[in-house]
Amino acid sequence: MLFGQEHVKRYIETAGEEGHEWEGTTTAILTTKGRKSGQPRSTPLIYQAYGDGYLVVASKGGADEHPLWYLNLQADPEVEFQIKGDRFRARARTATAEERPDMWRTMAAAWPAYDEYATKTSREIPIVVIERA
Repeated sequence: MLFGQEHVKRYIETAGEEGHEWEGTTTAILTTKGRKSGQPRSTPLIYQAYGDGYLVVASKGGADEHPLWYLNLQADPEVEFQIKGDRFRARARTATAEERPDMWRTMAAAWPAYDEYATKTSREIPIVVIERA
């Protein structure tokens, strides 16, 4: 099973032939700029198409703190997103309270463990909307 930076490496090298299909769902590569280092940071994330954009979830497995990639995009919402061989510039934003319920259902259908993760933490797990620049 691919995980972490090995997942990123294989995904990018094979244009998603390895890594797009993962554990019964689909993943993309999100690249943010490190808020302290300024260096690019790539993370494999479960995603779903939604309207004209894409959704990812800042779950960190239900941990009480946000994942680093989410903190990075809060500091700089200009990101790169790669789905299979399509790598593009995008803007990331946190879903609004009005948008969130339907988006959560969409993502929990793609990865049912999100519902379990939500019970592990007191924070509201953010849903991030990725929109092409």
